[in-house]
Amino acid sequence: MSTGLLCFESVSHTYAKGSEREWEALKEVSLSIARGEFVVVLGHNGSGKSTLAKHANALLLPSKGRVVVDGIDSRDEAKVWDIRQRVGMVFQNPDNQLVATTVEEDIAFGPENLGVPSPEIRRRVEEAMEVVDMTEYRLHSPHQLSGGQKQRVAIAGMIAMRPQCIVLDEPTAMLDPVGRIEVMDTIHRLNRDEGITILHITHSMEEAITADRVIVMEDGRIALSGTPREVFTQTKELASLHMDIPQVTALARKLHDEGYAVPNDILTVDEMVSFLCQ
Repeated sequence: MSTGLLCFESVSHTYAKGSEREWEALKEVSLSIARGEFVVVLGHNGSGKSTLAKHANALLLPSKGRVVVDGIDSRDEAKVWDIRQRVGMVFQNPDNQLVATTVEEDIAFGPENLGVPSPEIRRRVEEAMEVVDMTEYRLHSPHQLSGGQKQRVAIAGMIAMRPQCIVLDEPTAMLDPVGRIEVMDTIHRLNRDEGITILHITHSMEEAITADRVIVMEDGRIALSGTPREVFTQTKELASLHMDIPQVTALARKLHDEGYAVPNDILTVDEMVSFLCQ
């Protein structure tokens, strides 16, 4: 099955194994993510989505099965550093990833630890700041920025390390609406323009509708998988998982059920506007 950039082969993960608090967070998960793909993982707290994310760059290792990253088995201790150069992680709280006194120093921190030569570090920092649109804040203290700006600096730090894939574990959960838009625009630009593979963990249906593929986790297993349209038209299955559908889709469904000639699989505001303007 090891054909994608990230391959999960019958992966199970048990926390506190052998203790009274033993808990199986992942159960026989098989999943392949292709280079350049944008995959969103949805699910409630405790569904296993964050545990799945942490297996992508060997922060956690499988209790059973295996994870293969760009051909490297994550259980190979000698190759952990290689895996983490290929797959970067961005977490929910950007403050936990900011380490320096200025934005440009923070972005340079990762490449410096990789032993990248100084001229190349400077070039990477410039490029990364430009990609996340933070060049004008280069000399600002990261800790004095807005939440969305902090998260963009954390993402820039990942970009400067030249990963093939970025895993984002609920990066917008602590942000206001403006910050969410800033971060999601940045993530999409990285995927579209830089070809970086994205694995995005979120609670938000609205953040999932523009992905290439949506995976819904429940009780440590993959409950649903497909394109956003394929997943969000399975309303009965989503209801049984206590999952909502995007607000625009819900509106389209309501209008459709009331007898209006509105398609019941509309996903975005733009689609709704386009249909109504016809």
